Amino acid sequence: MPSPFPLFLNFPDEILIRVRQNLTHHSDSKSWRLVCKDFHRVDLISRKTLRVRRIEFLLSLITKFENIDELDLSICSRINDGTVSIFLGFASSSLRRLILRRSAGLSYMGLEKVTSRCTGLEMVDMSYSWRFGDREAAAVSICEGLKEVRLDKCLGVTDVGLARIVVGCGRLEKLSLKWCLQVSDLGLELLCKKCLNLKFLDLSYLKVTNESLRSISSLPKLETLVMAGCLSVDDAGLQYLEHGCPFLKELDISRCDAISSYGLTSILRGHDGLEQLDASYCFSELSTDSIYRLKNLKCLKAIRLDGTQLSSTFFNVISDHCEYLVELGLSKCLGVTDANIIQLISRCISLKVLNLTCCHSITDAAISKTATSCQKLMSLKLESCNMITERSLDQLALNCPLLEELDLTDCCGVNDKGLCTNITDKGLIKIGLNCKRIHELDLYRCLGIGDAGLEALSSGCKKLMKLNLSYCNKLTDRGMGYIGLLEELCVLEIRGLHNVTGVGLTAVAAGCKRLVDLDMKQCQNVDDSGFWALASYAHNLRQLNVSSCAVSDVGLCMMMGNLTCLQDVKLVNLNKVSVRGFDLALRTCCLRIKKVKLHASLRFTLSSEILEILNAWGCKIRWD
Repeated sequence: MPSPFPLFLNFPDEILIRVRQNLTHHSDSKSWRLVCKDFHRVDLISRKTLRVRRIEFLLSLITKFENIDELDLSICSRINDGTVSIFLGFASSSLRRLILRRSAGLSYMGLEKVTSRCTGLEMVDMSYSWRFGDREAAAVSICEGLKEVRLDKCLGVTDVGLARIVVGCGRLEKLSLKWCLQVSDLGLELLCKKCLNLKFLDLSYLKVTNESLRSISSLPKLETLVMAGCLSVDDAGLQYLEHGCPFLKELDISRCDAISSYGLTSILRGHDGLEQLDASYCFSELSTDSIYRLKNLKCLKAIRLDGTQLSSTFFNVISDHCEYLVELGLSKCLGVTDANIIQLISRCISLKVLNLTCCHSITDAAISKTATSCQKLMSLKLESCNMITERSLDQLALNCPLLEELDLTDCCGVNDKGLCTNITDKGLIKIGLNCKRIHELDLYRCLGIGDAGLEALSSGCKKLMKLNLSYCNKLTDRGMGYIGLLEELCVLEIRGLHNVTGVGLTAVAAGCKRLVDLDMKQCQNVDDSGFWALASYAHNLRQLNVSSCAVSDVGLCMMMGNLTCLQDVKLVNLNKVSVRGFDLALRTCCLRIKKVKLHASLRFTLSSEILEILNAWGCKIRWD
């Protein structure tokens, strides 16, 4: 029998590898591997990135994919000083990028093993690792070839640890220190003296002052500076940047309360090449001088001014001089009218992202004109724009084929014809028939939808990844069966569905194998059979909310013990679970869980031993 793929099988591996690299969606990649042995072999040799969820599969996966240069262990909860040795003998020579976010069990000793063996590393991400401090930073500094280091919210890092990285890794091009609250002006001064190749720097929420901006202004190659929430920086600091950082392209000064529009003027005066600017929630009004300085930003592609009062002059200037604009953020801005938006989009026809959240004066006239002018639009946020009706949405449907995100939260003027909060099964059926590529759908409190609508949705929207059905109280186990047919579904919210039982949850768990986030708070009629199904099938779950559910001691222990990827769980108001049941359930997962929410009464009744163990392994307990 002749091969069904004779043409492809005659292609050399180089061509097949290029074809395979263009398949970015998980389902497409999976289909490729299943075509034939040659396609499967090409997949093995062409795979460059590997994300491991369960530690028991790490060795076999690394052995199978020999050419990976990026290893992501951020959701592999049991990584510690002992288990890192599993991959050192196999991936150490080729590994270039290592992601160890939230690695609570990894200390400087384990990191030293990694960095001393993986000498070719160019990127390390240790963000949100509560245990990461100055000694761990010293271990990272062993990799002299590092070009990118991410330490977001590594609260133990001080100027000493930063100094070790700066001295050891002189080739650094990207560094993120967001929320590293113990890093000061002193550490940044050394950074700017030693790492002259730096192109990206994130200082968000650090307690740095204008002195840090004086140091930063000396960086000759800096292209991106993010300093959101730096409350001690003011206009004088921005004046240092006016004559420094000649290649600056992206600047984020959002939520810097001490900065005024005069400080922004300094930046605009010195950097005509800016491509992205975020000055959200900085100042109440944009000055005339700042507006006219925007004329010189011929390369501007994105600007976000959320929470600012804007004049008609601003919209005229943007329209006349920033024709390459692709993103505009005007959330909660005063002065945004139909006339201003129509003026702006008459020239800025390349817009892909537009945020008009809480711009209450916007009507169908502006949105309809936006739809006809900006046909490349991909994201449109209209939350609380109460004057919007389904008439403008008709224009979006006709003219914006690339639209992926449409936020109509609290748009009370939109009815079933517009597919919003008053939607019924009739509207949901239309979505299933016409929106084949939709990835996310929020049907929160859409009381008119039932099982028939979910049947149409599951048959037509196979790419759906996020779905919110909370408080859609007509839904039953039959509807959950249709949800189980959505194999790509990753995030599901089904709060308050009182007609759903263990039968419905079993269908979801068995069908949605890629589910990572499940919120089923107040699903009071789901019994242990549903939770046993979660334990048996939902092995990729990382976040789970089962508060106010009917799970028992046995069901909770089984679920918490079997869900080995689980990192964040909410267990409030579980009336059928005893104190001993909570204690045993927490013991089954205490070495890997990162966050747990419990009723406040358990603070005094749980054993001190289990609380100490959770604390020692970096688990954050929230008491409700």
